[in-house]
Amino acid sequence: MVVAVALPMLAFVVILLDQLESSERVALERRTVRDAQALSTTVDRQLHDMSVTLRLLATAQELAEGDLETFHNRTQSVLRTSSMFLLLVGEDGQQQLNTRVPFGTELGPMSNLEALNAALESNTIEASDVFFGRTSGKWVFNITMPLPEELDQRGAALILTQNVETLGRLLKPEGLPPGWSATLVDGSGQVIVSSDDREPGVRYDEQILSEMSAYSGTISGGNVDAGMLAGYARVPGWSWSVIVAGPVNAAQASLVSTWRLLILGGLVLVVIAIGAALLLGRLMRNSIVSIADMAQRLGRGEIVAPVSTRITEANEVALVLSEASFDRSEAEDRLHFVMRELAHRTKNLLSVIQAMLRQTARQSDTLDEFQQAVSGRLQGLARSIDLLTAENWTRVSMDQLVHSHLQNFIDTDDRLATAGPDFPLKPEAVQNLGMAFHELATNAVKYGAWSVPDGKVVIDWSEAPSQETGDPWLTIHWRELGGPPAEEPSRKGFGSTVIERQLTAAFAATVTLDYLPEGLRWTMSAPCATLKWEAARKADPHQR
Repeated sequence: MVVAVALPMLAFVVILLDQLESSERVALERRTVRDAQALSTTVDRQLHDMSVTLRLLATAQELAEGDLETFHNRTQSVLRTSSMFLLLVGEDGQQQLNTRVPFGTELGPMSNLEALNAALESNTIEASDVFFGRTSGKWVFNITMPLPEELDQRGAALILTQNVETLGRLLKPEGLPPGWSATLVDGSGQVIVSSDDREPGVRYDEQILSEMSAYSGTISGGNVDAGMLAGYARVPGWSWSVIVAGPVNAAQASLVSTWRLLILGGLVLVVIAIGAALLLGRLMRNSIVSIADMAQRLGRGEIVAPVSTRITEANEVALVLSEASFDRSEAEDRLHFVMRELAHRTKNLLSVIQAMLRQTARQSDTLDEFQQAVSGRLQGLARSIDLLTAENWTRVSMDQLVHSHLQNFIDTDDRLATAGPDFPLKPEAVQNLGMAFHELATNAVKYGAWSVPDGKVVIDWSEAPSQETGDPWLTIHWRELGGPPAEEPSRKGFGSTVIERQLTAAFAATVTLDYLPEGLRWTMSAPCATLKWEAARKADPHQR
């Protein structure tokens, strides 16, 4: 393959040598234009990226809400590594924020009002000419985007400004002959950045600028200095241009020398390439066979160790296959765990529902009474499950649980008061406490504080160390105020079972019920380890 490709190329080079003297000038002109076009495309990509950044920043929620300080700090953090800075200015050019300086710094008008006015008049994103920035103290350029009508009250335009020195990395075309340079000029012909010693802000050669009438092309002869060749290309969609220029003699001397050495060097390289191709082919074959064996074992579900070859890329593929085998094994283990956990939780829910149905059926005199009681309790259980599902069956705060279960029982927010720290509950605690709060709320609506217009329920919770063991305990109080006197029921049903015996058994808790003239008092104290989400996470390393 190497011989088939290389020998025709070398024969073609021999033919080209006969025509080199007349054609090398044409080739140089074409290459000069291509270099200018390639550089203009690179610059266009940079300016396009900046315009996309402006559009994204214009959609920021903080800007729409007028939170300029948060918008300033967030934008400053995002742009920190890009050497770009954002300005928000009004129609008069007054800066409202500038990420070059801390937020709140007193700012004056921007340095380049002409570019702002041009962008506002055209209502399009535009690139400014190069200018000396007062805030930066350096030569800079701006990309200006007028803000849409809905953001007019925030400012007239967003501006990305950047030091011209950062564009220097874009003007490094490979293979330029000695004495040649690449220069980026703005719409007025001023130098923005150059690969030689031209300073920003100075006007480029008038002789070349006067000949730049087309979108791209080459310039030589005429008003241009003798022996000079220049290729130019305008940056697509912008007012800037790239100029690649230099002495023709230097370019031709290098080109002729390169082509003459190519014949001799090509023959040597063909021989070397044939030997290298044979060696590389053998190495690649052995590596591919080893990796294919790993892939087959991976397909059978085995955990495979990476093979070592002399080809770096093949070693990387082998490492990825080995990691994939471990990931697959871990994924299967996680899937098995999730299935067992799902089965366990389903059984628990079915057991709770079964017990609830039995108790409710025993205490219901009619079918309607049974249906209403079951419906309400299932809704309470469903609310707990909805909370857990929203949090991926992890932590749910006590305040979330209380309001989720009780908000449907009250007509105004002032009939429920809560107080307590942010206490994260584990899933089992959410289900059991949710059912207890539902039963207490149902009792309050039927017989307690919420059965009268002015009744109120106060719920508070707190953590404190146990006097006996020193371990933290959680205490929850339910107090009813402004309702009828609480009377102890003659018979205890499913609700009493839930708020007393079920909580005692589930959390090793102490539960008390006081039937007082001012209303019902319910208190539960239990070890935090039986309720708190952190305890559940430590006990189960697979819990996420």
